[in-house]
Amino acid sequence: MRILFVHQNFPGQWVHLARHYDASPDHEVVALRHAANRKSDIVRTIDYDFNETKPNCIYPLGDHFALRTGRAAVVADAAQKLKDEGFRPDVIAGHAGWGETLFLREVFPEARQLVYAEFFYRTEGADSNFDPEFASPPHHRAGYSTVSRNAAMVTALAYADRGLAPTEWQRSVYAPMLRDRIEVIHDGVDTDLVKPDPQAFIKLGKGTITVRPGDELVTFVNRNLEPYRGYHVFMRALPKILAERPNARVVIVGGDSVSYGKAPPSGKSWRQTFFEEVKDRIDVSRVHFVGKVPYPLFLNLLQVSAAHVYLTYPFVLSWSMIEAMASGCLVIGSKTPPVEEVLKDGRNGVLVDFFDHDGIAKAVVDALARPNLYKKMRQQARRDAIAGYDLRTVSMPKLTDLFERLAAGRI
Repeated sequence: MRILFVHQNFPGQWVHLARHYDASPDHEVVALRHAANRKSDIVRTIDYDFNETKPNCIYPLGDHFALRTGRAAVVADAAQKLKDEGFRPDVIAGHAGWGETLFLREVFPEARQLVYAEFFYRTEGADSNFDPEFASPPHHRAGYSTVSRNAAMVTALAYADRGLAPTEWQRSVYAPMLRDRIEVIHDGVDTDLVKPDPQAFIKLGKGTITVRPGDELVTFVNRNLEPYRGYHVFMRALPKILAERPNARVVIVGGDSVSYGKAPPSGKSWRQTFFEEVKDRIDVSRVHFVGKVPYPLFLNLLQVSAAHVYLTYPFVLSWSMIEAMASGCLVIGSKTPPVEEVLKDGRNGVLVDFFDHDGIAKAVVDALARPNLYKKMRQQARRDAIAGYDLRTVSMPKLTDLFERLAAGRI
């Protein structure tokens, strides 16, 4: 099989599949990636250049689609060069959100096409206006913007042979006419690598403090610290947690940029904004902001965590929550649809109201005070992560079957 992966930040969601197929001499794998995101290549990768300067459309609501079609044209040109070199993919796998696949049917009309259908925006019932603190003003044009953001994704799905969503809830937010085109298969977690380790430890406070399993460590992880992932709510829970558990320490992982939503109006980062809100009410020496960390350190943090807090708007479910479960963490998660699909209150974790920082604090305090009470939940969390999301036994067999059905024209 010849496979072309297309992702502006490759490998992204295709990391496991790309490695799997590239490891076999029976397959030829090529990837297209935006040059700005150049990194170590796991397969043969071609970079394309694209100027992401905001378009100046007659109607600004068209800017989002114009940007996607502009990117699509550049990607199609790069694909045409591959074609001129003799590369003819059997399967093209891309991401619906970036517009990259929009013109690839014109370049490779015989190729079967799969798009990652990660999220479909809604004016109500998902992330938009979920958080009253950051709600859009009540104006009909807010809905116009939501519809315009979906235009490229709808077009990508229309031209694809199949869509792929990682969770049932993420599939459910798509328009009804599109859902039947989307299969649900999670990307998978390597539970042989991501697992509990009673010997794990981390160093904090310039290496002067050693934290091991059993110590009162609270962990919180975002790609970037921002409201979409509940950073503001978590920070507001800290005064109560630290006051009631004087031996507790908190490690917060994440950068200062914005992955989702708007930038803070103050010009400061969201991290700084909400830290300043509570810093006079907490012992700051026990709160450790570690930024973005290497993956092995991230796993060590999960392995020594006594309580892992995961909060999110009704939006894309982070890999990190499944990884925390696979590590045997006690996950204290928000009672929002993507989390509720996986985390079952009292079975494999604890569900809390997203906005209830006092309730979150109480759940964390109880987890730290009575760890033995939650031991079975931690064990069940790992069992459920393996049963539903293990890379080798669950996700990879389903994903490779999908690719083979596509290549054979059985979809």
